[in-house]
Amino acid sequence: MEYTIIEVPDMNDSVSRVVLNGKQYQVRFTWNDTGGYWSFSLLDSLSNPIVVGMKIVPRFPINVFHAVELPIGIFGVKTELDKVGRTDFREGKASFIFVPAE
Repeated sequence: MEYTIIEVPDMNDSVSRVVLNGKQYQVRFTWNDTGGYWSFSLLDSLSNPIVVGMKIVPRFPINVFHAVELPIGIFGVKTELDKVGRTDFREGKASFIFVPAE
């Protein structure tokens, strides 16, 4: 299985650029300290939101129920953990990935 690892910066809120399926996007990762979870947003290259604030859960396709203009493929978290904590991406215990459709 071929996939792209999208780096989650060690910040409570960050925006990064990424190219998926040959198209540029912006990804936003936000740590919700009150709820104890990460969320994911995807914006187009002009900062227009495509999806906002999807809760990141391990080992389940994050965008499975979203029929919007997302890149064709699946976003998810590769990990053995039952819950992704604040430092798990930094410590290498979890990876945020995009698996393009084949």
